[in-house]
Amino acid sequence: MTQTLRAAASRLEHWIRNDALPLWLARGIEPYTQANYERLTPSGVPDLESSTRVRVQARQAFFFAAAYHRGWCPEGKTVAKNLLAFVQKTASHPTAGGGYTHLLNKDFVVVDTKQDLYDHAFFLLANAWCYRAFGEESYLQEADKLVAHLDARFGSAVGGWIEGDYDYACRRQNPHMHLFEAFLALYDATHDAKYLARVGELFALFQAHFFDTEHGVLFEFFDDNWVRLPNAKGDTVEPGHMMEWVWLLDWYQRRTGRPVAHYTKALYARGLEIGMDKSGLLFDAVRYTGEVIDPNKRCWGITELIKASLVQIREGNSDAEAIAIRGVDDLFTYYLCASTPGSYVDQRGANDEVVVDVAPASTLYHLIVAAMELIDHFELAAQQ
Repeated sequence: MTQTLRAAASRLEHWIRNDALPLWLARGIEPYTQANYERLTPSGVPDLESSTRVRVQARQAFFFAAAYHRGWCPEGKTVAKNLLAFVQKTASHPTAGGGYTHLLNKDFVVVDTKQDLYDHAFFLLANAWCYRAFGEESYLQEADKLVAHLDARFGSAVGGWIEGDYDYACRRQNPHMHLFEAFLALYDATHDAKYLARVGELFALFQAHFFDTEHGVLFEFFDDNWVRLPNAKGDTVEPGHMMEWVWLLDWYQRRTGRPVAHYTKALYARGLEIGMDKSGLLFDAVRYTGEVIDPNKRCWGITELIKASLVQIREGNSDAEAIAIRGVDDLFTYYLCASTPGSYVDQRGANDEVVVDVAPASTLYHLIVAAMELIDHFELAAQQ
């Protein structure tokens, strides 16, 4: 079966290299600003009426920098550098003393200046990868400036950071999950222990608040003191995020030696139990008791299932390899099946029907990471 998994890895790599990268290079970049369009329509052309989230520029800078680093896209260096240069010029916050704005209109003019923690996690990730791929100190300097800005403006006395400079209904685990990822990426790019220390702080938040030992799930929404919300929203579990944490925790273990199998096995098993539809796709949201809250299934959930399954293969789960292989098959069957090669369907519904047929640029972040993890899995397995 391992040969089947290798074939699945090659299949996704081929799609990234020969379909996704050529399409998004040709049609995803606005020629005047060199910014990335928010999304492509089902016919594979940019949606010229759509607003653009500033964080999409960061996610695409990561996508192209990672593709360049892999040797998949010689143009990736120029594209990634142009994307971050565009953000510095156009979307830097005018008054906050650091960081970025939130939303651009269809003409790539800032229309929402709020600062959001989730957005900034991806700018840390993008700068980490641009530094890793291009070796230019300016990207590391920008990452450190962003960390200092987040600490000064949004640091919380009870751990982590607040949501941003706007009134928010609750605190989310999701931005902290992506900061966990960004600090790991900064550590891998620099081997500077200060970044790994930050990962340790976030691991403590995961242990103390995000992970629920009793039910083996990851909760999403909390009050300002990291107490889970006492309502239906507080009961929410996102199976894709549970799978994403399996991957992140394994990465953390490989860098620190800290045992995490207690968490990864529980998250994976419970995620499959309450989060998977009969088709094999992951629901967007369920209650921790298993009732479905949102029966839709986004493309990115399957990429996280694949990554988590690779971790579980290495941990000795006898079912995980078949799940990973099926995950890649399902990715192509349900999502990477658009009429335009390199595009994709973003969301399926309760009966696996197409619900959202546009292709958001932001999904490429999930797809390329899944491809890289599939390829790297065989080297990691050989090291054990």
